[in-house]
Amino acid sequence: MACDARCLEEIGQQYRAAYRAHDKSAAPFAQDVRYTENNIEMPFPDGTWDTVSTEPGPPVMLSDPSTGNVAIFTTITQDEIEGFLAIRLHVDDERRIDEVEHIVSTKRNLSSPPTPIGSIDGYRPLDLWTEIVPEDERLSRAELAAHANGYFDTLQLNDGEIRGTCFRPDAIRLENGMLFDDIAGGFESGRYFFNNRVRRDIVMVDERRQVAIGRGFIDHKGVLNEYTLTDGSQARSIFQEPQSWGLLEAFRVTDGCIGSVLATFYQAPYYQRSPWTPASGQ
Repeated sequence: MACDARCLEEIGQQYRAAYRAHDKSAAPFAQDVRYTENNIEMPFPDGTWDTVSTEPGPPVMLSDPSTGNVAIFTTITQDEIEGFLAIRLHVDDERRIDEVEHIVSTKRNLSSPPTPIGSIDGYRPLDLWTEIVPEDERLSRAELAAHANGYFDTLQLNDGEIRGTCFRPDAIRLENGMLFDDIAGGFESGRYFFNNRVRRDIVMVDERRQVAIGRGFIDHKGVLNEYTLTDGSQARSIFQEPQSWGLLEAFRVTDGCIGSVLATFYQAPYYQRSPWTPASGQ
C-alpha cells in the first residue's frame, strides 16, 4: 500500500531516529536498499551512519506521495565536526525505504575554493517551510518544478537575466547554513557568470507546502578569469581549475514567486555524476 504524506513523514522520523542511534532495525528498510553519500554508492549502512553523534536540527521535512519520496534538511555533528545534511528517501509500495540519498557538507572537508558554510548554531529555516498552503492557493506540480528549473537556468552562465522564475523581495537562501538575503540582486548583478553548467533533476515536489527539490551539480571549467558585472565593474572568478559542487536544493514558492531556498552543497570531483541518474549525465 502506497504512503500518503503523513505515512511518508512518519517513516522520515523513524529514519532520523535510526540514523542517530546507528540502528538500521529501528526503521523499515527494504532488503536491497540503495545508499549513496555525496553521490558515492556504498553498502548500507556506512559513511555518516557510523559517525553521526547528534542531530541538533531544526529539521525541515518535506514529502511527495505522488513519487513516494520524503526529504529532510537538517544539521548534524560527528564528534566535534559540525555539518549540514540533506536526505532523500524513497518508500516503496510495501512502505519500506528502498533508496537513501545523503548530501553532507562539513567544515572538515572544505577545500579551495571553499564551499560556503556557516555555523549550525544560527541555523533557523523560515517558518514557511512547515506551513501547509490551502489547496485553492497552490500552484501545480509542473509550475513548481518550472520555478526550480528557472532558478537553475538563471544560475547557469548567469548574465543578469532572471529566467523562468521570480523572487519575492524578502526571499532568502540558506546555503550550508550561510544566509544570502538578496537572491534576485545577486543574479541581476551577473555575479555567477563563472557557472558553466548546472546539471539537474527535479526529484520531488511537496504540493502541500509548495516546494520543489532538485538534485544537481554546478560545473566550473576554470577557464574564466576576469569578467564584467552588469553595473560595469570588474570581477575575478575564484575558480581557476575544473571544479564542481554537488547539491540537493529546495525551493519554497510563495504567492507565485520563490520565497525561500534551502541548499546543502559539497565539493565534488569535476563533472561527477549521480548514481541515481546516470542516463541523463547528472
